[in-house]
Formats: sequence, structure tokens, C-alpha cells
Amino acid sequence: MANRDAYISPFQERYGSKEMQYLFSEDKKFSTWRKLWIALAESEKELGLTMNGKPVITDEMIKEMKEHIYDINYDVAESYELKLRHDVMSHIKAYGEQCPKAAGIIHLGATSCYVGDNTDIIIMKEALDLLKKKLVNVIDKLSKFANAYKAVPTLAYTHFQAAQPTTVGKRATLWLQDFVSDLKDLEYVSSSLKLLGCKGTTGTQASFVELFKDKDTPVKLDKQIASKMGFKDVYPVSGQTYSRKVDARVYNVLALIAASATKMTNDLRLLQHLKEVEEPFEKNQVGSSAMPYKRNPMRSERIASLSRLVISGSMNPYITESTQWLERTLDDSANRRVAISEGFLATDAVLDLCINVTDGLVVNEKVIEANLAKELPFMITENILMDLVKEGGDRQELHEEIRKLSIEAGNRVKKEGLSNDLFDRLCASNKLHISKEKKEEYFNAIKYIGRSKEQVEDYLTNEVNPILEENKDLLGIKVEITK
Repeated sequence: MANRDAYISPFQERYGSKEMQYLFSEDKKFSTWRKLWIALAESEKELGLTMNGKPVITDEMIKEMKEHIYDINYDVAESYELKLRHDVMSHIKAYGEQCPKAAGIIHLGATSCYVGDNTDIIIMKEALDLLKKKLVNVIDKLSKFANAYKAVPTLAYTHFQAAQPTTVGKRATLWLQDFVSDLKDLEYVSSSLKLLGCKGTTGTQASFVELFKDKDTPVKLDKQIASKMGFKDVYPVSGQTYSRKVDARVYNVLALIAASATKMTNDLRLLQHLKEVEEPFEKNQVGSSAMPYKRNPMRSERIASLSRLVISGSMNPYITESTQWLERTLDDSANRRVAISEGFLATDAVLDLCINVTDGLVVNEKVIEANLAKELPFMITENILMDLVKEGGDRQELHEEIRKLSIEAGNRVKKEGLSNDLFDRLCASNKLHISKEKKEEYFNAIKYIGRSKEQVEDYLTNEVNPILEENKDLLGIKVEITK
């Protein structure tokens, strides 16, 4: 049980998944530092680092370092930091106490950003991988929903005013397409991430030139470390840090996902107001503390709420990138420590909620049918007009008569609260000559959905299904929202 007297981040107690929380935990951070120190020592040894003709680093030292990757002596590190006021030096000394044989070669030739920046890249890469897994599952669930309801007519809106019919599934493809775009952006940015490598105090690798007494080995050192840490390459040039533009590019992916999630759930909130589509509602869930009958779209609202945090934070890394001085300044450190972690934690929570919501969407087809029926008399007038013109009528005269009768029927609905009797008015007009026997034909909503069904089928077949097939090993996530 959590210590109720201590401050606990909402991402720790309420929103963030355990997987994403671990990626931004102290254990992940400092164990990665130790892996980077091992990669540095191994690479320096493999590249023949010697002093007075003798190897500087031995297998015994490296073995000792590997034995203490995860048993981090936090108390020792914290006691050093109280004196040194430097987190990296404190952990070097704490690690050295556990590895007395290797103590003298830990961090050899490196600067603090060797562990700090490389770890940030590694964690962001793994965090993007986790988001990709969840994003693919949102796409999978939405694609199933779109396919299931691809031919169910529903009223479409522009400006939230009744426009033309579409289908429930076609509307879902609008949400789906946004998430597919986010997936492609995520994959591109993730695949382009590189390590900082070992660039030294100002990015010149001067310390490693001095260590190896040549200018070629530091290039090999960079590549070897990258390979050991699972990366293909390093950024070719840098100051002491990698360019903070990298953070901005990564955060932009988070903001785009948040925007897509907000668009979808804002639509769902409107549709839930219309009682057409509802997010899942648990058997014992309480919608309102005051009004027992209410079923508020709580999860969709939470998605919009957390997404706003991510979207509004997207300017932060741009400001950080633009205000870095020369080869490095430290006004980025505290900011990035909070902004990047919370951006990922919030986006992770958003995608968990999206998986939960899209996995159990409720479609009230009878309500959809009734809502469409109220507006359909207005929408059939275009087809009626075209049919009458084909029969030899004057388009302008027919249009004016239909317009006049539409206004009368609209006033009956809006001002008197009565049913829409437009079709009866059209049939009664001696200028239009419409047979009431054609009512069933005109009121078949399928006639007015255009290529909605075919667009869904084409999009799923050509765009979505190949993505799901390529990522089928990531599918199968089910998320329960307990708070």
C-alpha cells in the first residue's frame, strides 16, 4: 500500500501503466547508466587501450561491473550527492564501492552526458516501442468496429448540423486514419533515433584522442558502444549533448497521438449526448454522485483531459532546443526530466484508455435510425428534385417549391415541436406530382450513403490490414480501467 503521507504522482497511482512507469524509474535509469559504463569499458578494452604497454581494462574488471548492474546502492549514491552535488559523480563512486577492482576505470574519458543523454535516447526509444504496441491495438480495435458497422447508415454532421448520411463504420475510419498516420510518424522518428555516443566535454572527442593517441579510434569507439546498446549509429556531430531538436521530434509524436485521441473521444462525447454511440459502462459504475440515472462519458473525458496536458506541453521542447547556448547549457536538465517523462506517461495512459474504450463501444442502432429518420425528409429532396427534372420539370421552379415547403416543415419541427411532415407536404403539392407510393423507395437510407461502405472496405484492405498483419505479434492487449 502506498504511503498516504508522501506525495505520489497521479501517473504513479492513477494513470500510468506499470510498463511505462518502469521505463522512467530510477532503477531503469541507473541500471542503464551502468550498462553504458560497461559498454564503454568493453569497447575501450577491445580497441586496445593501454598504458605503458599494459591493458588498462581487464576482463576481471568488466566481470565485476556486470555483477552489479541491478543491485544499485542508492543510499551510498545519495550520501555522496549530499557532498558532491553531482548525480553522475555520486553514482560513479557508489558503483566503484561495489566494484573496487574496476573503480578506477569507470567512466574513463567520458563526461556526464555520456550516461545522461545516451540513457535518455535509450529510454525514449523503448517508450516509443511501448506506445507503438498500444497504438497498433487501438488501430486493430477500431478497424474491427469500422468493419462491423460499415453499412449502418447514420446522420453525418458538418458544423454539428445535420448534413448527409454516412455510416457508423465510415465515421470510425476518420478516427482510424489519424491513428494510422500517428503510427507511421512514430515508426519514422523511432527508426531515426541514434545514440550520442562518446563525444566528450564539447563534442570534439578530445579526451578519447588523448586516451588512444590517435584520431581514428574514437570513431570506432562510438560505433562499438552504439552496437552494444542496440543502436546502428551515433549522431555524427554534437556539442556536449545531442541536439535537443531530437526531443522536440519525439514529443511531436506524442502530441499528434494525443490530438487523434481527443478528436475521436470528442466525437464520442457528442454521439453519447445523442444516445447513438456510448463508451463502455461497467455494471456497477456510477455515472454521477448526484444523478443516479446519468452515464457520463468519463473515459473519453479523461482521454481529452490527459491529451490536453500532452498537446499543451509540445511547445516546451521547442523552447528548450532554441535556447541552448553554444556547446551546452544546463537549463534544459530539470525541465526535460519532468516534461519528457510526463509526456510519455500521459500518452501511455491515453492509449490505454483508447484501447479500453474502442474495445467495448456500444452502438444504439434504433436511436441512430430514429435520429436519421427525423432529418431524412430534408435529405431526400435532392433526389426528388433530380427525378422530377428528369421527368421534364423546370429545376428552378421545382427548387423554389421544395424550398418553401421545407421551411414550413422545418418550422413545424423547431417551433411547434411536432413531427417532420415534409414528405406529406411534397406529395400534396400540385406543382410537384409526387406519388406517396414512392415513400419507401425515397426513405431507404442506404440510397444516400454514397460509397461509405466501399470506402471502409477499401481502406481496411489496402491500408490497415497490411499494418495489422505486419504487427500481429503486438496484438491482443486488453486494458481494464480500475480507477
